Amino acid sequence: MPILLALLLSAFPLLAQDWNYRVRPGDTLWDLGALYLKPGVPWQQLQAHNRIADPYRLPPGTALHFPIAWLQVQPAPARVLAVRGPVQARQGPNGALRAVVEGELLGIGMQLLTGADASVTLAFADDSRLQLRERSQLHLDQLSRYGRTGMVDTRLRLEQGRSSHQVTPAKGPASRYIIDAPTATSSVRGTRFRVSAGGYGRVAATEVLEGRVQVGNARGQRQVGRGQATRNRALAARPEAPEALLPAPALALETLRLDTLPAQVAWKPVAQATQYRVEVVRADQPEILLFARDTADAQLTVPDLPPGLLRLLVRAVSADGVEGLDTEVDFQVHDQPSAPLTVRPVNAETVASPRPRFQWSRVDGAASSVLQVATDPQFLQPLLEQEGRTTQLRANTDLAPGAYFWRVASRDASGQRGRFSQPVALQVSDAPVDPALQPPQAAKGQLTLRWQAGTPGQRYRVQLDRRGDFASPLLDAERDQPEVSLKRPWHGTLHVRVQYIDDDGYAGPFSPAQQVTLPCRTCYGAAGGGALLLLLLL
Repeated sequence: MPILLALLLSAFPLLAQDWNYRVRPGDTLWDLGALYLKPGVPWQQLQAHNRIADPYRLPPGTALHFPIAWLQVQPAPARVLAVRGPVQARQGPNGALRAVVEGELLGIGMQLLTGADASVTLAFADDSRLQLRERSQLHLDQLSRYGRTGMVDTRLRLEQGRSSHQVTPAKGPASRYIIDAPTATSSVRGTRFRVSAGGYGRVAATEVLEGRVQVGNARGQRQVGRGQATRNRALAARPEAPEALLPAPALALETLRLDTLPAQVAWKPVAQATQYRVEVVRADQPEILLFARDTADAQLTVPDLPPGLLRLLVRAVSADGVEGLDTEVDFQVHDQPSAPLTVRPVNAETVASPRPRFQWSRVDGAASSVLQVATDPQFLQPLLEQEGRTTQLRANTDLAPGAYFWRVASRDASGQRGRFSQPVALQVSDAPVDPALQPPQAAKGQLTLRWQAGTPGQRYRVQLDRRGDFASPLLDAERDQPEVSLKRPWHGTLHVRVQYIDDDGYAGPFSPAQQVTLPCRTCYGAAGGGALLLLLLL
């Protein structure tokens, strides 16, 4: 209450001041009175106040003085620019809570509450912006404008949490932007600053990034300049003397790669910092928060984010929760060309090849594709990155047995790469392919061996050997079909192995050798051979 009383008392000198208007060609006192004066104030009072002898002659460029108390005052609702996460609003302390939606208008008396990982951005009548952060409560005490003068009266009450402000420079003596926190009030006429209400182990504070902010309570005032903060520990104590904000952290630029998200960001530790705040905002509207995390480490992973020109912010935080200066890096997230649809391998498929082949759909406008393989679904450190002009690529290096993820992106003719597809899980196995030899068939002096067919387009290399070392195989041949026929075959035991060859020429490892025991030559009769006593030893 003492803070609010002080604010009310401070309003009277302002109401006694004048707003100045520069006369333009064609202006008349009655027209100007209708535009700017309250309904109960006649234009003749404006004539007397300015000591104008001839109301029909207003020389262009002449200054007209409008007492602020005579000006029209109209409600000026705040507009919701952006919502991230669960944000609720209610009219008054006992009103029913409802979800806040982007684009709606919020009037005087509205209370805003943000969730644990949420934020909301408001725009006021003079285009000043406010960002309310997570676990915060804000009350809209006054939202009004003085007709068409451009002067706006915005008064806010931060009851809990944190807020950031970008305030448009004042356009007249009645323009005000005041934010009241539990232990102090911050008032400005155009600047950029942050306010903390304290709590959760943090001290209440005002941190100034640009311009100057007047911070005070019933015990006294402080003027806080750019790059400074004042701590407001109690309502019964004057705000503390301003101190320099912690310096901006130095990013590890040699490892910074923001052209692909998710991305890992690292920085050098800052002395006196106990943790760090990492945010990503829109570069054209930095009040709109897209991502925010607090971390005690000097590194953090930025997740996938919507396309556009974005800005990374990293700042150090002191032990009592005062946040320092920002390190800023702008980066572009492209949305076009579109990501291809992944075709093969399908999700969670096991591939018995150290060099899998990957396939995806064709995208209109794509000149090439970029393939990535990693051991983590965020692809922070891809093991493999290849580019090609077709819709399929084979890994150009062996992958050890284990779990992997793969994804693909399109690149247009100008070299711009779009977003990556969703990660697809992949298991690489070192188990050799089992050709599943079928029992051999003999008829009319001919032996036929068949095995399991591969994928469409694959060919087969089959080898037969007496000893099993395949140093000098009896047969080494390629076939288009999964079978081989032998005339006047040998008797005894043969060793058989099969190699699958893809249509791009890549040959996988040979299957384990299997043994086929053949009968004597006289057993190959002219009748059907399906009933011969041939043994397939697995």
